[in-house]
Amino acid sequence: MAILVHAVLDGITTDQYDTLNARLQSTPEIFEGCISHACVPTGSGLEIFDLWESEAQMEAFADKMMPIAVGLGWPEGARPRVAEVHRYWVPGAAG
Repeated sequence: MAILVHAVLDGITTDQYDTLNARLQSTPEIFEGCISHACVPTGSGLEIFDLWESEAQMEAFADKMMPIAVGLGWPEGARPRVAEVHRYWVPGAAG
């Protein structure tokens, strides 16, 4: 079942996000199961919104991503909010 993930990253800058993202992009298979991703700057940091094919795939990503993020100085932080998705669609996609 697809899930929506919402993470609030207080104190994280867009520069820190871009550095982490560049590191993660060097191993694109890490994103297996990620349907969409958005990073939104806020007054206090960033908010991340992801749509994943399954919670297991999101957890596999987090298990690989977090050590890299912590190595770049990110705090371990709180767990993101996860919600089961009833339905999603992508404009222009068949289905």
